[in-house]
This record gives sequence, structure tokens and C-alpha cells, in this order.
Amino acid sequence: MDGMRIGIGVGDEGGLDAALARFKRAEADGFAAAWTANIFGLDAMTLLALAGRETSRIELGTAVVPTYSRHPFYMAQQALTTQVATGGRFVCGLGPSHKIVIENMLGLSYEKVARHVREFVGVMRQLLDAGQVQFEGETYKVQGALQIPTDAPPLLIGALGPMMRRVAGELCDGTITWMTGRRTLAEEVGPGVRKAAESAGRAAPRVVAGLPICVTEDAEGARKAADQIFAMYGTLPSYRAMLDAEGLAGPGDIAVAGDEQAVETQLRAYAEAGVTDLNAAIMPFGDDASASIDRTWSLLAELARR
Repeated sequence: MDGMRIGIGVGDEGGLDAALARFKRAEADGFAAAWTANIFGLDAMTLLALAGRETSRIELGTAVVPTYSRHPFYMAQQALTTQVATGGRFVCGLGPSHKIVIENMLGLSYEKVARHVREFVGVMRQLLDAGQVQFEGETYKVQGALQIPTDAPPLLIGALGPMMRRVAGELCDGTITWMTGRRTLAEEVGPGVRKAAESAGRAAPRVVAGLPICVTEDAEGARKAADQIFAMYGTLPSYRAMLDAEGLAGPGDIAVAGDEQAVETQLRAYAEAGVTDLNAAIMPFGDDASASIDRTWSLLAELARR
């Protein structure tokens, strides 16, 4: 679609076998990529390593794996292992998560997020590119080497703020977002990451947009449902800031909803805003949720094949 690759979000609901079946269906239906989150269910990279053995073409990415909970040396090790398992089709999407998770749940410090992310990615960048690292920072002091013969997977970072956008452009291969609107992507996120990449002499970065999507005749009802389903994201500071930047009240206002023509039109606007990749989170809605899911999947698959 006008240069935007259509990917689909794949969750682990129903268990491992059901998730792997969805990855296989996504490949068979022509999606460019399948993305999976690392929250409180199955480990995302382990799941994608298994999905890589069940598929042969589709790109497989994390959206996203939290950084604070893992050491960058071992994150790089797992990322490279997943790259091998997927035959070179892995995309490593990272993010620092949120203070409520890192401090309240894990008991770790969430201080100086931007410095943490820059150093974390700095360690990973050396290991992914050269297989060894000599890094001396304020947070991380790392020396070591990995023996995993494979090309480096693309590395993406959630880059909702200006400092994160510089990291995404200077050290990563782009950014991966969620709950971020078209104007912010077009005027702030995309330009910030692209400028940083150009200054660092890196290739044009990817801008991956994660969006809730529902094909329905009742767009208003779907958006109201999205406000309930995704209510948590309206309270987390980083996503709340993205909604505020768009002048939106809640997550429902970000949802891409309407009939087939309306949804396609809305998605084309994101492509025109500079989004290179779509991570479509299909949102169940209505009395027959499964029919809603199938209808949305069918439209997205059609767009992916064009």
C-alpha cells in the first residue's frame, strides 16, 4: 500500500499451537510481517523462534521486548539465536516498558530512561554487528564476545520522545510505535528518527506503527469499545503523551475503524505520513466478535497482497 508494508499482530491467546497456526495463516495470506508483544504471556522471542521453524517467508518481529528486565549481552544473544531460528527473518523491537512495570512489579529502578536505552542499545549494536563488545558507560560496563554466525537482525526501539528518536536513528534501524497518531508520526516521530539516521550516516530508518483496527459498520461503537479494551494505555505516561500530542481524549480516538473503504482510506493516510510498516492489532467488536476479526483480517490480507 503506497510503500507501507502490511503486518499483522499475533497474540498467544489459545496457547502455543493456536499462536503458531496464526503465524502460518499470516504467511499463507500474504502478510509482510507478523509482530508479537512480550507482556505477561509467552516469551516473544521464544515464540518467534518456534514460528520461524513453521514458516519460510514472513518477517517475524517483537513489538516489543522490555530492556530493563534483561542484560543487553544476553538480549543480543537471544536476538541472534532467534535470527538463526527464523532463517534471517527476525526483527528485534525493544522498549524500556513503563515505570509501573519496572519499579512496582519488578522492583528495579526506572531512573534516567534515555541514558539506559542509549547504553543498552550501544552494547547490543556492537554485539549484533561484530559479535563482540567493549563498552564503558555509566550504567553498563561490558566486555565479551558471542559465537553465533548470522547477520544482525534489524533493531528497532520505541521512540516516542526526542531523545529516544535520536537513539532510534543513530544506533538502530528505526522505530516501532503504539498508540501514536498520524500527525505525530508525520511531523515529529518520523522526521526526528530520519534526521538522526541521516546525521549518523545510516540507511533510511523504518517507522513501524502499531494501531488497533476494526472493520465494521459501526465505527463509533468500535471506538467506544476500544476506549474500554485499551483503557490502560490511556493512563501510561508515554502513551498518554502521544494521545495528548494529537489532541485526543483516549485510545478509541486512535483506532482505525469503519467499513472496508473507510479503513483503507485511514491506512493510506498513515502511509502518506511516512509510516513504512503497519503492525495491525485486530480488535474484536460486536455481537459476533469472530466474524469481526475475520472481516478485518480479510481486508488487511487483501491490502498486503496488493
